Amino acid sequence: MIPALPVPVAALRNARLADGTVADVRLDGPLVVAVEPPGTTAHGAGLELDLDGFVLLTAPAEPHAHLDKALTFDEIAPPLGDLPSAIASFHTYAITADEHDIADRARRTLGRMLANGVTAVRTHVNFSPGPDALAGYRALATVRREFAGLVDLQIVTLPAEDTPDDVHEDAFALGADLVGGAPHLWPDPIAGTDHLLDLAEALGVGADLHADESLDGPVTLARFAERARGWSVGRSAGHCVRLGMLPEDELAVLVDAVRAADIGIIGLPITNLYLQGWEQPVATPRGLTAFRALIDAGVRVAAGADNVRDPFNPLGRCDPLETAMLLVAAGHLSPAEALHLVGDGARDVLGLPAAGPRTGAVADLLAVRAETATEAIAFASADRFVLHAGRLVAASVLDSRVAEPVRDVVLTATDPGAA
Repeated sequence: MIPALPVPVAALRNARLADGTVADVRLDGPLVVAVEPPGTTAHGAGLELDLDGFVLLTAPAEPHAHLDKALTFDEIAPPLGDLPSAIASFHTYAITADEHDIADRARRTLGRMLANGVTAVRTHVNFSPGPDALAGYRALATVRREFAGLVDLQIVTLPAEDTPDDVHEDAFALGADLVGGAPHLWPDPIAGTDHLLDLAEALGVGADLHADESLDGPVTLARFAERARGWSVGRSAGHCVRLGMLPEDELAVLVDAVRAADIGIIGLPITNLYLQGWEQPVATPRGLTAFRALIDAGVRVAAGADNVRDPFNPLGRCDPLETAMLLVAAGHLSPAEALHLVGDGARDVLGLPAAGPRTGAVADLLAVRAETATEAIAFASADRFVLHAGRLVAASVLDSRVAEPVRDVVLTATDPGAA
């Protein structure tokens, strides 16, 4: 029987770790203080969970979300299509969206993410094209206060090319954390990149830019890498699908520059697989960043889901194991690499402390019913326990009933089922 949540956890017993070993994990407040052989951890005061039959992982982080857009697909009923059509559809809707609607949809989406194991989220927020440019920022500031202690929420600005700097600064007064933007879509992508980075430097904050979300065109990431080298604040870039189309020699030069600038790259498989390649019905490109080249070069890489059921992606389960599955199937990564990108890698790119079932790490943990880590990705069981800073913050128990098949029936030639 699970008590009312959240509740502190003292120990996790009989947990299978990602490497296949079984261990007891002892917690002290927000930290993991011991990972020991099963049965050796003394019983103490506090809740203990028996995780026999579960795999224990680092709790995933969602490094690139759009909570202000989430769950609008059915209401907007946009045409299925590419990035420009999605932008146009949402822009029309956003003129009338208000703060309360944005907060409600963000709240419901975060709740789904938390149930699936996500304990940290970075969301990009548009400046509204309507009369209240800051509606999304007030809404997300409210939701962040509500989810404090359950989900760590970071807010990134997402201006248009004509967003005034003073309005941008107002967003930071409301709690924005990083400068964002999609300069590759602006009339002058390189000048737009410079403007956003100038703004970040003036405000003394980091930057997380949408970069090169197209299969051709200019590579703004190169300019970002040139400018950000030597920065001490956070710097990351999402999408970067243009990298997946570059010739190997050009890609190698760009990857070296990204590594030298220590820019974290955030790949977003489900949304970019959906949005990219509509104009190429034969041999449609995958629309993914160059995961293998980036990982092999030692670049910090994360992966997320991006949009959830809006004009940019009609699907999405708010489940990092869905992202991991796509990284394996479409990105050709190993299951271990995929779990790293949605877990430890995502936390690293978000600037969060190390977490997971390791001594000294923050006790942000996800237990999924499975025999192995690969099975956890494959079946993505709804049976899950989620810990944030040592407290159980979500528990899902699946009640599945399937009729038993009839066994050992011998068919004769007169039986309807006989061959």
